Amino acid sequence: MRTVPRLTKENYYSNEIDKYYMSNSQYKSFLKCEAATMAEIKGEWNPPTSEALLFGQYVHAWLEGEQAFDEFKKNTPSLFTQKGQLYKQYQLADLMIESIQNDDLCMFVLSGEKEVMITAELFGVPWKGKIDVYNPAGGRFTDLKTARSLREKVWDSEIGYCSFVEVNGYITQMALYAEIEKRMTGRSEWLEPLIVGVSKEDPPDKAVINLDEARMEIELEDVEKRMDRIIQVKYGGEKPKRCGQCKYCRSTNQLNYIIHFSELIESY
Repeated sequence: MRTVPRLTKENYYSNEIDKYYMSNSQYKSFLKCEAATMAEIKGEWNPPTSEALLFGQYVHAWLEGEQAFDEFKKNTPSLFTQKGQLYKQYQLADLMIESIQNDDLCMFVLSGEKEVMITAELFGVPWKGKIDVYNPAGGRFTDLKTARSLREKVWDSEIGYCSFVEVNGYITQMALYAEIEKRMTGRSEWLEPLIVGVSKEDPPDKAVINLDEARMEIELEDVEKRMDRIIQVKYGGEKPKRCGQCKYCRSTNQLNYIIHFSELIESY
């Protein structure tokens, strides 16, 4: 039987913890490419940091509070020019933060304990999560999401045109967090999950978004169906499949056959 290590703020994102715990981000990573996910868990590959990731981290650091925000800016010099000014693309993040701060409803649903870690066993394995804003007394938890646009229809190969909430798997994430929190606390029902969305537009668009429980239950059923394969790969030693298209697969690709030109687009 696996011994699950104690989860702390310091080790939450470590490879050692990721070897034991499943998480929403790891689950999504397995769906994209099993080989890349296992290489990351083993510490054999580190995905490059993207501008979009840094952008989101900047906004979330603000949400944590002044001290966390100052520490993030201090530890992330790539955000600033040599004159100490934010690069133009990150100045938009300040505008988004200001938009949220000036909205009473946004600030109300973002009130509560910040960056709360949750854990529970789900589908036969331990899971972890980190809730942006936890307010059990208010009967809710809230996640802050940034997006290029809140209203734009986005194409998904499985479900067609949909919202940014669906295409980014946020319904699955909120359903997992609701279920993990319920099991951890022994609660009889889910807390209400809310999303505060803010767009990367000038001026930013914003919305407080709720989710229906029926759709969340469907998402959890889908996760459960997919977990058998993930468990075999992560814990059972099954050979992970390569997607052949991600940065990890491209960087580690070793050719052993010749293809016809028509095959170049067959997998897309």
